[in-house]
Amino acid sequence: MIYSTHDVHPRERLSYWREVATRGYVEHDFTPDNTGAFSGSVGITTLPGLGLASFEVDAARVNRSERYAARADCGDVLLCMQRMGETAIFQDGRETVLDGRGLFLIDPIRPFEIDLRTRSASVVVKVPRVMLEARLGNLAGLTARPVTSSSAIGTVTMGFLELLPEQAEALDDVAGLKVAEQLLDLAALTFTTGYPRGATLSSPKAVALLRLKATVERLLIEPGLKPERIAAETGISVRYANTLLAEENWSIERYMTERRLERCRHALEDAAQSHRSVGEIAFNWGFSDLSHFGRRFKARYGLTPTDYRRQSEKILAERRTSRELPPLTDRPREVMSVGEIA
Repeated sequence: MIYSTHDVHPRERLSYWREVATRGYVEHDFTPDNTGAFSGSVGITTLPGLGLASFEVDAARVNRSERYAARADCGDVLLCMQRMGETAIFQDGRETVLDGRGLFLIDPIRPFEIDLRTRSASVVVKVPRVMLEARLGNLAGLTARPVTSSSAIGTVTMGFLELLPEQAEALDDVAGLKVAEQLLDLAALTFTTGYPRGATLSSPKAVALLRLKATVERLLIEPGLKPERIAAETGISVRYANTLLAEENWSIERYMTERRLERCRHALEDAAQSHRSVGEIAFNWGFSDLSHFGRRFKARYGLTPTDYRRQSEKILAERRTSRELPPLTDRPREVMSVGEIA
């Protein structure tokens, strides 16, 4: 969905924009520098689990006050990428000025202010809090801290993110899910290694934790994998590995099992892997006992692996059916949510 003030009467542009921008962002006060000549556009789309909004807007101030933050459901964190412009970001006692391309995080649970000092273009991703905290832990020390093009991994992440608003609609459900996961992994790597965090974990600990998790991912397929092997491959002791993971309420054993279950879940959701048996998937991801796998899977996701696959197939079929419905512009005009679609 693309919304623009281009065909809206100048007197109505600001109220129109406030309604549209809040949909693609979070509730806030919006004050343009030039109310009479204000213009902006926003494209809104999704990836599985993520909301994407691509903004181009004149100079303005975005303010999310205590009043707005207090009534938030706290479900999302905002991953913001500035493509063009000069912006000042304020949150958690930090002030950052970003001139040109860069990434930053904003947490809607607390007040923030964004001063768009020039006309700017940006991409904003609404990320479920639990998905980012699972990768980064406590986010309080990461807000309003920029990652610029001087960071190699930051440049890679920005290039990846910049493609998504235009390409998201062309991805099927399975590809979209995998792309969303890749984006979150890249973002986590960027904000872990792009600059000193100053958050819950010190920078050396953050690097060690990232290395530990990467080792787990690399060795997951090995049956009989033990914490001692993971720790040795990471170059740390089992005790220290468990200490690192305890920051996120994990142990090596629990984290390893969680990642294996996640990998199996994704395989069961993947229509391209429907020819593979549940047992083959479980064994290929390191489980050595099918009954044990079934019990752990049901305890984690509430369904047996077979029932979960059936449910995923049903959901996928329903989504395919919904895509065959007439596009929004062909339906009765009164069902359209906001204004004209540009």
